[in-house]
Amino acid sequence: MADPFFILIVIAVLAVVVVLVMGLGGFASGGAFNKANSNKLMRWRIGLQFIAVILIVIYVYFVKG
Repeated sequence: MADPFFILIVIAVLAVVVVLVMGLGGFASGGAFNKANSNKLMRWRIGLQFIAVILIVIYVYFVKG
């Protein structure tokens, strides 16, 4: 079975992709959804990207070390 920490990283990256696609979809359609949620989705994406990058760095550190 795969490493549980690696699975956590995959989940974090997939969460980033989901929020990114939601943001792009809202941007493409425009309208009220985009006006109401674009900044929230961007903040969520940045936060999730930060978490994903930190998890990846920790994983690489422990695998190489």
